[in-house]
Amino acid sequence: MPDPAVPPTPPVALSALLAREDLGLRQIAGPQDTNTVIHWAHTSEMADPYPYLLGGELLLSAGVHIPEAAGSGSLGDYFDDYVSRIVAAGGAALGFGLAPVHDTVPRALVEACDAYGLPLLEVPPQTTFSGVARAVWQLMAQARHAELRRVTEAQQSLAAAASRPDPVRAVLRQLAQRIGGWAVLYGPEGAESASAGRAPDGQGPEAASAGRAAEATAAGRAAEIAAAGREPGDVVRGALAELAAVVRPSGPGTPTSATDTAVGTHLAAYALGAGQGFVLGVAAPHRDTGDHTIASVAAVLLSLLTGEHQSGSGAARSSALVRLLLGAEPEAVAPLLGSGGWLVVHGSPDAQPCDPVAAAALGAALGSPLVDLARDVVRVLVPADREPAPQPGWTLGVSAPATARDWPAADTQAARALSRARATRAPLHRHGTHRPALTDLLSPGEAEAHARALLAPLTPPLAETLRTWLSLHGSWDRTAVALAVHRNTVRQRIARCAALLGTDLDDPDVRMELWFALRHSER
Repeated sequence: MPDPAVPPTPPVALSALLAREDLGLRQIAGPQDTNTVIHWAHTSEMADPYPYLLGGELLLSAGVHIPEAAGSGSLGDYFDDYVSRIVAAGGAALGFGLAPVHDTVPRALVEACDAYGLPLLEVPPQTTFSGVARAVWQLMAQARHAELRRVTEAQQSLAAAASRPDPVRAVLRQLAQRIGGWAVLYGPEGAESASAGRAPDGQGPEAASAGRAAEATAAGRAAEIAAAGREPGDVVRGALAELAAVVRPSGPGTPTSATDTAVGTHLAAYALGAGQGFVLGVAAPHRDTGDHTIASVAAVLLSLLTGEHQSGSGAARSSALVRLLLGAEPEAVAPLLGSGGWLVVHGSPDAQPCDPVAAAALGAALGSPLVDLARDVVRVLVPADREPAPQPGWTLGVSAPATARDWPAADTQAARALSRARATRAPLHRHGTHRPALTDLLSPGEAEAHARALLAPLTPPLAETLRTWLSLHGSWDRTAVALAVHRNTVRQRIARCAALLGTDLDDPDVRMELWFALRHSER
């Protein structure tokens, strides 16, 4: 018998039908399982209802089919065959009407239902089968309405999460909350990039239910067999990682989603975008009708957050990288990345860890796939026609527009702008535009030679501390914030600078000369 054809309408809990006082139904046999659900009600007086059942039904019968002349022994065999066929067809429960044929439910039928684990309901004389069917459809309509409302609310909350700081983790947290389980994002290499929710423990409601064990796929059963001697949670994690590998792009015909079951836990995996390599994995103790829709919405949002947003093609970027590695000048490969000038943006996360997922999300927000992650700073190369805006959860420093030849200088500008943004606690700071100044009267070569000679006694850390301190007008506290060190460390370094340079740093003329040198130093 194939798996039951489950309709898109949410099923009805048998307990909800029993709770209807207007029906007066009473369960007299079978397991008292609160997880039993029914998908529809069907009336039949056939002695063998197997060919007419799709699975998941509440089968209603008044016992017209029961042979009248059969003895007690043969009647037991009859009900044994009757109930076994209902169970084999996937029937969820049996309702037996007390009128007009029988005054009581046959004892042999009660014993057969107990033996096969089929819930048996006693339908009182005043309750018609059509009334029971109508109640089922009413409960299904209520469940459908509630499910649609749940899916709509989940879609709205997921969209809101995508606009929050650290949007990838925010979406995962919201998804895990909505499905009551665990959501994990796997990177292109198969490792867990981020996760949220309750970690799987393999103790779902189906874990101990023999009736539901038959619903597991072959892969799910293999995972359970391999679980001997291992923690259930480890089995679930391993099975979900293997399911993610199934949908990770590997060539034509690769599925975009897959589902499985391991030790009573429902698993699902969704490939994000075309060829990105990211996969969304979901593990939950149960799987409601709308969970697939909710997870699919999350997969689309995560595809946008982790995907490549660019004006050129991936082949052009690969070509540009290869040419740079083979010795081409930056200005020669810049046209492959797009036309016009460029901005260098340095970003520092305010709270969340700086990892590849967060870096990709920042690049997507700024509209560029050209992202570099270096320790606690993300560098993004952005076309000059895309004006960077402040990003929630990030502190940004933006360089002046530059051609490919001036990318190194622009990188330095962005680093200084980020330090300035940190010191002033601003979400974004832009490097100032160039205007004629006194320093323009000297040639760059002469200015750099003077700077090297003047600053020669200073080590790079001391020179950077002095530069930051002077840029913040000698503020100890703001310099400490910008450099992420203690204010006493700043005092010690500045005192060391004064001693090595043999000068008075309180003298404004000295400060001006040092600032001039630092501006023209390549340190």
